[in-house]
Amino acid sequence: MQLSELLEAIKILEVKNEKDVEIKTITYHSKDTEKDSLFVCIKGYQTDGHQYAQNAVDNGAIALVVEEFLPNIDVPQYKVEDSRKALAAIADKYYDHPSKEMTMIGITATNGKTSTSFMTNAILEEHKLKTGLLGTVMVKFGETLVPSVLTTPESLDLHGYFNDMRKENISHVTMEVSSSALELSRVGNVSFDIVALNNISREHIDLHGSFEEYFDAKASLIRKARPDQFAVLNLDDSFSRSLIDETDASVVTYGIEDASGHLQCKDVDLSTGRGNFTVEINKPFKTINGDTIEKTRFKVSLSVAGYHSVYNSMAAITIGLISGVDIETIQSGIERFKGVERRFQFIYENDFKIVDDHFANAGNIEVTLETLTKMDYKKLHIVYAIRGNRGVTTNRENAQTLAKWVPELGIKKVIVSLSESHVIDKDDVLPEEMAAFREEMDKVGVEIELHKEMPDALESSLDQVETGDVILIGGAQGMDFGAKYILNQLVEKRPDLNAKEVLKPLDERVAGIDETFLKNQ
Repeated sequence: MQLSELLEAIKILEVKNEKDVEIKTITYHSKDTEKDSLFVCIKGYQTDGHQYAQNAVDNGAIALVVEEFLPNIDVPQYKVEDSRKALAAIADKYYDHPSKEMTMIGITATNGKTSTSFMTNAILEEHKLKTGLLGTVMVKFGETLVPSVLTTPESLDLHGYFNDMRKENISHVTMEVSSSALELSRVGNVSFDIVALNNISREHIDLHGSFEEYFDAKASLIRKARPDQFAVLNLDDSFSRSLIDETDASVVTYGIEDASGHLQCKDVDLSTGRGNFTVEINKPFKTINGDTIEKTRFKVSLSVAGYHSVYNSMAAITIGLISGVDIETIQSGIERFKGVERRFQFIYENDFKIVDDHFANAGNIEVTLETLTKMDYKKLHIVYAIRGNRGVTTNRENAQTLAKWVPELGIKKVIVSLSESHVIDKDDVLPEEMAAFREEMDKVGVEIELHKEMPDALESSLDQVETGDVILIGGAQGMDFGAKYILNQLVEKRPDLNAKEVLKPLDERVAGIDETFLKNQ
């Protein structure tokens, strides 16, 4: 494509060394640059692409998009106000606007983006649609399955995936949309049809500066929605509810506690850990096809555990209805969905249970422990990989949330792992973070059994567990490898068990399959 044609997608402030050339590819990493590339200099949290522009030119870049001119480089340079927004617009133009040819569903939340996305995809697949899925765990469409690096890929990669999906006749794409992706324009020029904001709580605030900026980033997905889009909002979350009148999109609401929305979840039964409930449609609403969903009620049975899964499923059910999927298909799609790894996932259910959960932040810890209060078991053993390099505030809040449930759950001890060999340097637990966690546990009289290595912590839980108990392995860092270790340890300790059956949850596991980044490798 000619450079002049690509640049029609963006606003150019100034030009240096102007020349129209033919562009074969677009890059934002100098190491990926090849002959006849357009290199876009984007500024990240830690690096600035302008510093690598000469490397890109040496590797074959014949034009640059910049936020500031680079005086010693002779190729054409096109100055823009925001190179990240420019990258998204150029990528969309380069691939000929692929997202406009598919039904695009964007889901954001502090907690539950991944599970909601997978549930939504399960419903759409049950409706025999060809689907794509992008998020924290993987990028998946057709025969393609790529473990994810970012929750939301960089805009150039994202539009590239959309182009590949279009080639495979994908009709519906469900994607997680992170706050960082919104703030950094990774979803720039994506033509969404349905957007959803499930909930907001404190997380990743260090990347945004304040909770208000974090909320504004999340809310932008809803606030910037077009009149021909649909916005799905959770009435039980005050932040989600506050956006009802702040969007031009057609709003469809759901709730469990709040009965004033279009859909209400009633008669929730979590006695087995897996939710059974009734969905009542209180107010008619339109679908994406222009049909009307009338007042009705229907039963839903989940095959995944957790009170949070009920909320996630309500969002997915709402999206399914808006997408034109019939109720019976939604019911079967939801029931067939067996869950996302590390989202309150049962990985062993025999004489005792092992639950694997990413336990990432205060909001996630809250709903995970609340679910446990609704389950029947004797004793709870918690193995927690404490969050490193998230700051004292985040770790104190996580500890305070855990402490809140100590009386009801009867927690006397928490097995804590620093996961030293299973996290990269940026995720090391700082002494002040451990001190904050310990201080909050001391306040409620909970003993901390501390292990430097995660396999040792997991083995200790197996040594202490008894029939009828539950082991919860939780933590967003390092504990991705926990399921593998604890199930293999269980097989070694219990030769009476069928090893193949015990290890079955590991068969298609994405988290923890690549250990090449470990510090001890």
